[in-house]
Amino acid sequence: QVQLVESGGGLVQAGGSLRLSCATSGRTFSSYAMGWFRQAPGKEREFVAAINWSGLSTYYADSVKGRFTISRDNAKNTVYLQMNSLKPEDTAVYYCNAGSTGWVQDFLSGARYGYWGPGTQVTVSS
Repeated sequence: QVQLVESGGGLVQAGGSLRLSCATSGRTFSSYAMGWFRQAPGKEREFVAAINWSGLSTYYADSVKGRFTISRDNAKNTVYLQMNSLKPEDTAVYYCNAGSTGWVQDFLSGARYGYWGPGTQVTVSS
């Protein structure tokens, strides 16, 4: 069973930065795509970013493109989300998710495991 634990959230002013981490266990991390989602109060969970098994291919939601960067360290079984130029509308609980293949396109098409960690709260004040 895949285990995911997010960390790094907090309270930051608009324009600030945060770096989220997602530590994983339970399978061969380096073989699978990974991604980040977020859920704001009263809204559905939405896709933020994804990365392929090697880290060489990434994809972002339009709302975060140019501000967020997803990366991974396969030696540490960890995926990261560097968030810069944060806006109040970025306020949400952020979750990482594990793909069932190594490819971003498959991840975006729904080839993902149904495991979610507890998430980490990001609050951006105006």
